Amino acid sequence: MQYGDSSPPAGARSGLAPAIRATRLVFLVSGIGMAAWAPMVPYAKARLGLDEAQLGLLLLAFGGGSMASMPLVGWLTHRFGSRRVIGVGGLLLCLALPLLAVAPGAAALAFGLLYFGAALGAVDVAMNAHAVEVERRDGRPLMSGFHGLFSIGGLGGAAGMSLLLALGLPLATAAVAISVLLAIVVASQWPRLLDGAGATAKHAAVFGMPRGVVLLLGLLCFISFLAEGAMLDWSAVFLREFRGFPAASAGIGYAAFSVAMALGRLGGDRIVARHGPVWTVRVGACIASAGFLLASTLAWPGAALLGFVLVGLGAANIVPVMFGAAGRLPGTSPGVAIATVTTLGYAGLLSGPALIGFLAQASSLAVALAAVAGLLLLTAASARLVRP
Repeated sequence: MQYGDSSPPAGARSGLAPAIRATRLVFLVSGIGMAAWAPMVPYAKARLGLDEAQLGLLLLAFGGGSMASMPLVGWLTHRFGSRRVIGVGGLLLCLALPLLAVAPGAAALAFGLLYFGAALGAVDVAMNAHAVEVERRDGRPLMSGFHGLFSIGGLGGAAGMSLLLALGLPLATAAVAISVLLAIVVASQWPRLLDGAGATAKHAAVFGMPRGVVLLLGLLCFISFLAEGAMLDWSAVFLREFRGFPAASAGIGYAAFSVAMALGRLGGDRIVARHGPVWTVRVGACIASAGFLLASTLAWPGAALLGFVLVGLGAANIVPVMFGAAGRLPGTSPGVAIATVTTLGYAGLLSGPALIGFLAQASSLAVALAAVAGLLLLTAASARLVRP
C-alpha cells in the first residue's frame, strides 16, 4: 500500500483525532519520564558516595530492566491490547522517579533503576504498537510525528527537572511534581486510546527466537540506536579532546544533534508521505553517515557541529519507519514484532558506546565514528526492507 491510496473518509479521520492526540501525549510522557532522570544522576552519585565505575555498573540496571521486560510486554500487548498495557505501564512509570530520588543505598538504586527500565520498556513497546494501529486506521504517515513528541519530551523532561532543582526544590519534591504531572496526563488520555488495538487473543503468541524480516529490521534498529548512543556518550568527549572545545561547552554537540532530530521527526511524516518509507530510510541513513564522516575527518570545529546536526536530521526518521514496518508485517503480531526490534535496538544503544570505546582504544575515536558511518551505509543499502 502507498500512503494515501486507501485513506479513510474525513469523518473516520475526525473520529480518530482523540486517539491521535492521546498517542502523541503518551509519547511525550515517555520522553519526559526518561529524560527527567538525567539531572537526578549527579544527586544520586553524591548522596550514595559512588565513584564513576560503581555508578556506571548501576546504570546498566536501567537498560537491563527495559530489555528484560520488552519480550514479555510484546506478548501482553498481543494478548490484551496496547491500551491496557499503556495505562498500567504509564502509571507504574510515574512511581519510578520518586523511588529513585529517595533510594537509600546502592542496592535500592539498582532495584529502582531495574523497575524504571522495565516500566519505560513496557510503555515503549505498547505505545509503538498502538501508534502502528492508529496510523493504519488513519491511512497517513504519523509515526515520525509521534517520535518527534518523544524527542520534545526528552528535551522538556531534562530542562524541567533541571529548572525545578535550580529553583531550590528538594530532589524528592521535584521528582514527585514531575510524576504527578505525568500521572495526570496518562489518566486523562487513557480513555481516548483505541480499545483492543494490537490484541489478538485468539491466536496468542508464544516466545521464540525472532526470525526473518523481523530479525533483519531489529538488526537495522541496532545500528540506528548504536548511532544515537555514540552521540549520547561520545560527542562531548570528541569535541573536547579532538576539536578543542572547552569542557563547559562540549555538550553543545549532543544538544545540536537532539534539536535536529526533534525537528527532523516533526517534519518526517510529510517526507514519508511524499517520498515513501524506503526513500526516507535510504536518504536519511546516507545523510547521517555523511554527518559522522564530516565530523570525524575535518579538523575544523564547526564541521563537527554541522556533522552532528546532519546525524540528527538523517537518523531522525529511520527508527520510526522501522517500527512502523515491523508493526505492519503480515502474519505477525505488531506487539511481538515491535518488542523484538525494540529489544535489539536497545541492545545497540547499550552496547554500542562500549564497542565504540574498544575500537577507539585500538585506533582512535575519529576512526570509531567513521565506522559508525559505514554501518549506516549498510542501513541505506537495506532500505527495501521497509517497503509497505
